[in-house]
Amino acid sequence: MIYEERTYRSLINNDNLISYQVKVAQSDLWISSDTDLSGLAEKSLRQHRYSLESYIHRYPEFRTTLLPFPQDPLAPAIIREMIEQSTVCGVGPMASVAGAIAEFVGNDLAGLTDNIIVENGGDIFLRSKKSLSIGVFAGESTLSYKVKLIIKPDETPLGICTSSATVGPSLSFGKADAVCVLSRCATLADAAASAVGNCVKSKNDIRKALDFGLKIPGVRGVVIIIENEMGAAGEVTFF
Repeated sequence: MIYEERTYRSLINNDNLISYQVKVAQSDLWISSDTDLSGLAEKSLRQHRYSLESYIHRYPEFRTTLLPFPQDPLAPAIIREMIEQSTVCGVGPMASVAGAIAEFVGNDLAGLTDNIIVENGGDIFLRSKKSLSIGVFAGESTLSYKVKLIIKPDETPLGICTSSATVGPSLSFGKADAVCVLSRCATLADAAASAVGNCVKSKNDIRKALDFGLKIPGVRGVVIIIENEMGAAGEVTFF
């Protein structure tokens, strides 16, 4: 599958940046920055994975629930953020995990580089000093690779997260090939993409799903692709 080969990673134009892969267990990050920060990135990834794994060991329901999880002020920062943002979207905390990992690793590295892009399973956290174009991968849809977003420097830091019912391992109760959400918070963007994706059962649901997504506090833009049709709303600029 194209998804498994991670060829969608070429959809981000990151000219003049150094790109490298950082893998720890199931986490597979593709990072671009001004210099090679792979050692520090791996340390950061291990730290945040340890926080997640330790918390799930203590509270197994955190991993399995599809409903918002109770607030826990004593939990590690990444856990608290996942709980908070998934609660805003009305989904379980693990719906935000890929975006959270990308965001927390990205923030750990942000003070060391002017430009940072962290991609985790198609979910992206970025800070950039220049405009970027980012393609939307939508599996077998005829629009896959053809839809490109323009991200301007003053719009970053930004999370760009995608949920799909037809691509990859993400759990979705909808039928969309891609639901892409833009937010200043990548953790929120990931949870919101799942929530919006659950609303898209057919092409007829695009409009109401867009309206639902924009009502989530913190969501800046939404793009929905299902088969050969697309809808977009909010602060979304196309290439």
